[in-house]
Amino acid sequence: MTAQIAPAAETDIAQWLEEQTDKSLLRFLTCGSVDDGKSTLIGRLLYDSQLILDDQLASLQSDSRNRNVGEEGIDFSLLVDGLVAEREQGITIDVAYRFFSTDKRKFIVADTPGHEQYTRNMATGASNADVALLLIDARKGILTQTRRHSFILSLLGVKHVVLVVNKIDLVDYDRETFAAIDQGFRAFSADLGFESIVSIPVSALRGDNIVTRSERTPWFEGQPLLGYLETLEVGQQAQDRPFRFPVQWVNRPNLDFRGFSGTVASGTVKLGDDVLVASSRKPARVDRIVTMDGDRAEALAGEAVTLVLDREVDISRGDVLAQPGRVPDYSNQFQAQLVWMADEPAYPGRSYLLKLGSQLVPATLTDLKHRTNVNTLERSAAKNLALNEVGTVTLATDKPIAFDAYGENETMGGFILIDRINNLTLGAGTISFGLRRAQNLSYQQFDVNREVRARLKGQTPQIVWFTGLSGSGKSTVANLVEKRLTAEGRHAYILDGDNVRHGLNKDLGFTDAARVENIRRVAEVARLMADAGLIVLVSFISPFMNERRIAREIAGDIDFIEAYVNTPLDVCEARDPKGFYARARAGDIKNFTGISSPFEAPEQADIILEGATESPEAMAEVLYRKMVER
Repeated sequence: MTAQIAPAAETDIAQWLEEQTDKSLLRFLTCGSVDDGKSTLIGRLLYDSQLILDDQLASLQSDSRNRNVGEEGIDFSLLVDGLVAEREQGITIDVAYRFFSTDKRKFIVADTPGHEQYTRNMATGASNADVALLLIDARKGILTQTRRHSFILSLLGVKHVVLVVNKIDLVDYDRETFAAIDQGFRAFSADLGFESIVSIPVSALRGDNIVTRSERTPWFEGQPLLGYLETLEVGQQAQDRPFRFPVQWVNRPNLDFRGFSGTVASGTVKLGDDVLVASSRKPARVDRIVTMDGDRAEALAGEAVTLVLDREVDISRGDVLAQPGRVPDYSNQFQAQLVWMADEPAYPGRSYLLKLGSQLVPATLTDLKHRTNVNTLERSAAKNLALNEVGTVTLATDKPIAFDAYGENETMGGFILIDRINNLTLGAGTISFGLRRAQNLSYQQFDVNREVRARLKGQTPQIVWFTGLSGSGKSTVANLVEKRLTAEGRHAYILDGDNVRHGLNKDLGFTDAARVENIRRVAEVARLMADAGLIVLVSFISPFMNERRIAREIAGDIDFIEAYVNTPLDVCEARDPKGFYARARAGDIKNFTGISSPFEAPEQADIILEGATESPEAMAEVLYRKMVER
């Protein structure tokens, strides 16, 4: 027998569903230093709001044995610390997202880690937040990580901060302690651009000022935490901004349908609206707005749709559709704020992959303008950015991209930098402004070009890039090849440490940052010489794969051969023609490749020369044949 739902019950369910749909959504995160009680606060918030199921409660009570618990016998942090490592160590590692709803509002909360090692995870949680709950242990006050998180919140455009002074019970609910922390934070954050800062004294363990005002803080006249979150109005809505539609993929299920799928980043789009492709400025009109539930007349920010246009326009993944008259910037150079998240420092001159929305392009960190001290907000000169440091940088992409300043559009102005070898995320940044419009970028065109110069010399320009340890035989082989080319009437030139380090690069040392700049300059010179029609033999240790990749990219369409002289360290050290290894072993030479600085062997060299088993003449012959084949 099938159960029947009474009409009244159906009406109640429909009304309840309508009420849930109409509620506004607030995204917030918890952040702060280690052990400030972020996970406990979220657990207490869910518990006091009666949003924990009975079976969850029973499981929590069981798991809370031998832990620091309140009167309820529950360790509330277990509600959001789900990883085994988190429970074992008592710290948050990953970002934990939780959804909950009250009678007035829906919430998505991101509980982020406080440990400095996991700052990258905190930045991830902050990237989509409307409000930040910045926790401070009342006993410890404002710490370095508190300041770091505050600065990152400012960079990522979080406008509203709730300063949650937690563990107020451990300072006997002292009003003066709370006031000192409040005043200190407001003084520090005065220039960070927050629209609102509200301070609330709480005890997450005891539940003071979480859902209801606590009798133990009669001096506090503000709202409890949940009441404030339920009534907070959050700034400009995404649909009020100019229309932006990053294309994620071209939807072509058959010959009769061609649409462009993606999520509306900002603004709204309606049937019949005129749109422009940001890169080409080609116009079109919206003919259909297709969704899984059928065609729509309008799409709002945050909605995933497929747009069908009224004409054939060249559009592919990464392109951006925009509103005529209010198009995004389109350039291959811009200034940005960068939070570095990798153990390996960021150096000017290095190349990465930049991902902005659906756009993924190679990008080079061309300049590090300054580093910002997270404690004092002072700016200072820097040669690199280390883990968790923040700096103002200039980036250049291989091709122009569409973007907005982050302050105007978070989706179109926020990016990440990715390692080109292992695809790890290395940094996150926000674009401040473009430096030069792409349509104005052009080199002066001369009538005498590379083809003309090469024809006069009767040869094809090439760059042969030797890499290998000191003493591997690079310069010896390069010298033999140059002699043979010269004997045949070819025009060749060798670039090595002797003729570059004593002139062009005499201002550079041997730190990692200096090595990056050294190789960049050499690559640029080699490109110019090849453009003049020469065959250029470049003999440098060039120990890092990333820098050799940059050299190949700088060469562009010039034939580039990476020649790896594979000679083991013990063989090179036994030769030691200039006595460098002995001095490095004695500590007289710092950052010496193979001894105190690493050498990253090429994974896909164009040619490998075995320096331990082959004579220089044999290696030169093998390389010469390779050059002729090319």
